[in-house]
Order: sequence, then C-alpha cells, then structure tokens
Amino acid sequence: VQLQASGGGLVQPGGSLRLSCAASGFLLNINLMGWYRQAPGKQRELVAVVSSGGTTDYGDSVKGRFTISGDNAKKMVYLQMNSLKPEDTAIYYCNAVYYGVSYWGKGTLVTVSS
Repeated sequence: VQLQASGGGLVQPGGSLRLSCAASGFLLNINLMGWYRQAPGKQRELVAVVSSGGTTDYGDSVKGRFTISGDNAKKMVYLQMNSLKPEDTAIYYCNAVYYGVSYWGKGTLVTVSS
C-alpha cells in the first residue's frame, strides 16, 4: 500500500498549484481520500477530503480557494489550490481511509512566498 504525492513547490502569493496523489496496492475502492497539512510548529490540520461517493469537506481556511477531486477508478486524488497565501505554506500529506484504516503518504512541501 502506497500513497505518492506530487505537485508541491514554490509559488508566489496569489498563485496556484495542483497537487496529485496516486494510491496503489488497494484492491477495492478507497472510502475516503484527502489532504492534510502541517506547518512548522503547528498541528496537522484538515485541508480537504472526498468520499468515494463524491462528498467533499474542506477546512475553514481553504474554503472557496481550494478544490478537491477524486478518480475512483484510477485511485487518484487532486487538490487545486488557488489564491495561495503565505499561511498556506506547509507540508501537504495525502491520506486514504480504507475500511477503517488510515494510510498516509510522505508529504509534499508547498511554499508560498514572494
């Protein structure tokens, strides 16, 4: 079982990035996939999740700016991040909940700075 995130990098305030996460080793549909982030000195927090049925949920700080989408067949999840702010700087972790078990990827760094 593996979650491989990609798409992080350095972007200026107001810019956009798209994160992708590829899940492998899961035999059946993944119940929930999403993104969490952890900034230096802070706890890990919810960014966005999407269920296998397409229901989404977002952290308050990203609502209206970030959009999560998933592809069950490909076992992929994407995070479109627009209007990025310096406070969005963090390591972004892909997460999958599979029949009650939570799996984590290694994370990808997003830095928002001029």
